[in-house]
Amino acid sequence: SPPEDAALSSREVTTVESPCHASASTFLPMPGPHVCADLLDSLLHEIIALFNSFQDFLAFIGTCHSWRTAVSTFPSVYTFSFPPLHFKPDGPYIHPHSGDIKPILLSNCKWQLSDPTKKNLSLVCSVPENSPNAMHYLGCSYGYLIFSYEEHCLLVDVYTGTKVKPPKLPPNNNLGYFCGIGILTAPLISANSRLLLFSRVSMFEWQVGANSWSEHALDLGRERIYQIVFFKGDIFAIDALMRLHTIHLTPRFSMREVPIQWEFLPINSWLVVCGDMLLMIAQRSNSGGLGSSFKVFRLDFTVEPAKWVKVEKLENIALFVSLDRRDPTFSCMSPERWGGKSKCIYFARLSEDPDETWTSAELGQLVPENAIHPMFYAVMVSDFG
Repeated sequence: SPPEDAALSSREVTTVESPCHASASTFLPMPGPHVCADLLDSLLHEIIALFNSFQDFLAFIGTCHSWRTAVSTFPSVYTFSFPPLHFKPDGPYIHPHSGDIKPILLSNCKWQLSDPTKKNLSLVCSVPENSPNAMHYLGCSYGYLIFSYEEHCLLVDVYTGTKVKPPKLPPNNNLGYFCGIGILTAPLISANSRLLLFSRVSMFEWQVGANSWSEHALDLGRERIYQIVFFKGDIFAIDALMRLHTIHLTPRFSMREVPIQWEFLPINSWLVVCGDMLLMIAQRSNSGGLGSSFKVFRLDFTVEPAKWVKVEKLENIALFVSLDRRDPTFSCMSPERWGGKSKCIYFARLSEDPDETWTSAELGQLVPENAIHPMFYAVMVSDFG
């Protein structure tokens, strides 16, 4: 059953008393006294860059409102030094491009969060009992799962299970059936936060706290947008034909294709923002049919048209991706600090064993075909993207 007709603003959050159960400890810190609340954001940003685990990050944002606000202004030139959380849904996972297009039954939706830096720690959550039953998954952004069904939209906090109901969407929005993708432009607490939902023909924009949506037409030939990232203050979207577009929301909506010189077409690809570089992970099949290898390219904007240039070494960087490109991708500096490996690509996967929630591959390493597909069925979440 769809949600009630009354539209709730983002400030009206329905809280469930006990939606989450932590093992070994809890992910959410207890708020302490508001000490050092007047520290400069520049200093707080340097502190954030030194974190080694998500536990440190959550303790930081739980200190006071000003510290949490500093996270929303964390410069993209920084790369975090701790990995994202692993999100494992409880139940069968539907491949985002499969023929089975049934909506998710939120009444049975549960998930488990695990931290690669603390393998004995996990958090089990579920959607509030009074949530709408059938919804389509559109993505995960700034710690919120994004769902829609017909004219209704729902955001669910992955850490607490609390939900946010934006206003009703315009009718006939065509967001379901794996055609839609959603993303937040900033944390919900930010004054300029927007929720963007993309169908094949339109982008729907909700200014958090507003009473209605704005609709903008997309000239994509009804092609589906596969992935969206934020890079140097701009929104970049890539569609099914591997066309890269920039999107600007102010002073008015505009969308422009970025001319790119292509020398190859990968089987699968993922955009990853890494400091001041826009990277692409490309999956390429071995000519002998023995498996696939993964290479990384950076987009060189100094030439026209722009060009993907091969990255020979990742140095002290690790990249994190999931097969479902509606999920965020991440880069991590100095992964050895939390027990990870540099120069590797980590792929989220579903597994009962907490030691097997990630599969890693080095650049150019041949991965057998029977090991590729099982390693992609999971989601990554974080409070900062």
